[in-house]
Amino acid sequence: MTEPIASPKKTIEIIKKYDFAFQKKFGQNFLIDFHVLNKIITSSNITKEDVVIEIGPGIGSLTQQLAENAKQVIAVEIDKKLIPILEDTLSDYNNITIINEDILKVDIVKLVEEKNDNKPIKVVANLPYYITTPIIMGLFESNVPVDSITVMVQKEVADRMKAKPGTKDYGALSLAVGYYSEPYIVANVPPNCFMPRPKIGSAVIKLTKHKQPPVDVEDAKLLFKIIRASFNQRRKTLINGLYNNLDGMFDKDQLKQAIENIGLKLNVRGETLSLEEFSNLANELYKLNK
Repeated sequence: MTEPIASPKKTIEIIKKYDFAFQKKFGQNFLIDFHVLNKIITSSNITKEDVVIEIGPGIGSLTQQLAENAKQVIAVEIDKKLIPILEDTLSDYNNITIINEDILKVDIVKLVEEKNDNKPIKVVANLPYYITTPIIMGLFESNVPVDSITVMVQKEVADRMKAKPGTKDYGALSLAVGYYSEPYIVANVPPNCFMPRPKIGSAVIKLTKHKQPPVDVEDAKLLFKIIRASFNQRRKTLINGLYNNLDGMFDKDQLKQAIENIGLKLNVRGETLSLEEFSNLANELYKLNK
C-alpha cells in the first residue's frame, strides 16, 4: 500500500503543494487520524465484492483506504479545486471513479444501476455537517439499493439518530432513521482528529438498512407527515400538535378518536410515542381519510 494520506504531516504536505484553501461553505474538515479511519473501514464491513459510494472525499484520506478494501469506489466531490488533488493522491488506484458534482443533485439510483447492476451498495463518508440530514434522508427516501451507510457526523446528530422516546434528543430524525435502518454508534471522535479542527465533537454512526420496515404502515407519507407535525411544537400535546400542523387534514374529533383507538391518553405528547405507536396512529387516520 502507498503511504497513508490520513496523517497530519501528509495532509499538510498536500495542502501546501496545491496551495489549497479550505472552503467553509463546503464544511471541509479533513480526517487526520488513521485509527479513526480504520474504525470506519472495519465497521462498514467492506469486502472485495462491494461497490462503495463516498460523499465528500476531500484529499482522498478515506478514499484511499476504501479502494484498498472494496471492489470499486465512486467518490462524489462538490469542490472542483479538489479534483486535480484527488487525481494525484489516488493515482495508484484503478478502482476509483471521481465525480465532480453535488451529491444532492446526483441520480444515485441510476449510478447504482450503471456501476453495480442495481445490487446494494455501501455508503461511507465524512459528511459535511450542514447537509447531513438531507443526504441521509435522500438516500433512504429515493429507494437507492443501499446495504448500509457508515458516516462521520456531528456527535449531537448521531445522538439524535439513535435517541429513544421521551429523551431530549428524540425527534423526527430518530423516527425516520429507525424506520429505515438500525443505527449503531461506532465511535466518538474528538475535534483534534481533523484539520481544521471543528468546534464540536463528531461520531461515526452506522445505519444498517432494514430489509423491510419494522412497522406495517398503510401510507408511509402520511406517517412522516404525522411525525413532523407532532414535533413541530414539542411542548404541545399530540392532539394539538397534529391539529395545528396537519393543514386541516383532520378535525379535532377525528384526531381524538384515532388517539383513543390506539389506547393512548388525550394529554399524551408526541415526543413519548414509539415508531410503532406512530404507525398505529397513521393507520387509524388513514382509515378515517379513505
